[in-house]
Amino acid sequence: MLDEFKNAFQRPNNAHAQLIIINVVIFIALGVIMVISEIAGSPSFFNAIHTQFQIPARLSEFVTRPWTLITYSFAHDLTGILHILFNMLTLYWFGKLFVEYLGGAKLVALYVLGAMAGGIFYLVSYNLIPYFIERSATNNIVMVGASASINAVVVAAATLVPDYTFFLLFFGAVRIKYIAAVIVFLSFLGTIGSNAGGNLAHLGGALMGFIYVKQLQIGVNWGGWITSMIDWLKSLLESKPKVKVTYRKEEARAKKSSTITFPKASQDEIDTILDKISDRGYESLSKEEKEKLFNASKK
Repeated sequence: MLDEFKNAFQRPNNAHAQLIIINVVIFIALGVIMVISEIAGSPSFFNAIHTQFQIPARLSEFVTRPWTLITYSFAHDLTGILHILFNMLTLYWFGKLFVEYLGGAKLVALYVLGAMAGGIFYLVSYNLIPYFIERSATNNIVMVGASASINAVVVAAATLVPDYTFFLLFFGAVRIKYIAAVIVFLSFLGTIGSNAGGNLAHLGGALMGFIYVKQLQIGVNWGGWITSMIDWLKSLLESKPKVKVTYRKEEARAKKSSTITFPKASQDEIDTILDKISDRGYESLSKEEKEKLFNASKK
């Protein structure tokens, strides 16, 4: 299983699968820690770890752990499987479509931007809008989940190729612009429900998905700094190539082999070589054929 996950993660242009693997691994790790902590009689140990993934609604708490603006989007509700299941299925369908058109690097950038936009929308709402301030005053509201990032991907894909069709169970062929519209509207309705904070973040992520693609279409990449940062981190982790020692004997042998001359070609051979170029191009010639053609051109 580990080998299969590793192969899937290392496959090129496979960012949607990589993001799913990261989310699943974190879900499993947090779940294991939660169970062990509970059995050991130390639930506070799990809570201390889980807190690092929860973004709080109160600004005074958020400033003590600002990294949760991103980490919350890689954790999910541990009381059931449906939260992460539906999120990962949606990420797979729409993420795969997004990668086909814009590549994996831009999907990762959009995932992070969607998380940040969703988190900011959530924080602004709970600290500036009276309706939500009253709710956060009586409850210690926190949030986890990848839905803001996934809504960003859904809306981005629908903005990019609105008439692309998915075949849905019971509904048949549906253009993704309608799927995105329904998801956004349901999130809007949910802003006064029990998961108001999560739905506010959904709207922030959806807005980022729309803006991100519109900016790309005019040549502006809002996620370029994220891609550059990831590439820089990868360069730090990659092992440096070992210094190759070249001996003089090897150099002399290489020089000797590079000076090998081929016999002059007859006119029939030249004609055959020219026909080969006409059919398959110059790159299809062997080294000997290129040498013969070169010698013939000097006559």
